Amino acid sequence: MNDSPDAPCRVQVFSVATGRLEFVERVTLSREEWQKRLSDEQFRVTRLKGTEGAFSGAYHDHHDAGLYRCVCCGTDLFSSRDKFDSGTGWPSYRAPVHPANVRFARDWSYGMQRTEVLCARCDAHLGHVFDDGPPPTGTRYCINSASLSFAPQGV
Repeated sequence: MNDSPDAPCRVQVFSVATGRLEFVERVTLSREEWQKRLSDEQFRVTRLKGTEGAFSGAYHDHHDAGLYRCVCCGTDLFSSRDKFDSGTGWPSYRAPVHPANVRFARDWSYGMQRTEVLCARCDAHLGHVFDDGPPPTGTRYCINSASLSFAPQGV
């Protein structure tokens, strides 16, 4: 691997299509570039760490089989097989398609301590993870629809 300052940074993420971990270029764009690529709501949620209103997102009551990807970079994030109705108004998942595809950060906003979920490839804010989900994981990934795109599949 080239360690020069101009070399692209690469991260390892899991590809559902190939079924394996792959090295891909990290996606880093300027604020202006993200604003051109994303809708106002997508930009507010993913780049400014916003939250959409409960029951307002496209995927909170979405039941088709397929794959949910990062709206910013296309990284595979969640499978419809792991989606469940948490009653919260946001899409909820038991787990990501692979732990390598997300990363976590402490979030102290709104006077609460939470665990923020980010895309491992582009650092898009996705939502938060909580320890009150159903078995077998016990986790609830509470994710904003605005941070996702959906690809129908026979999963």
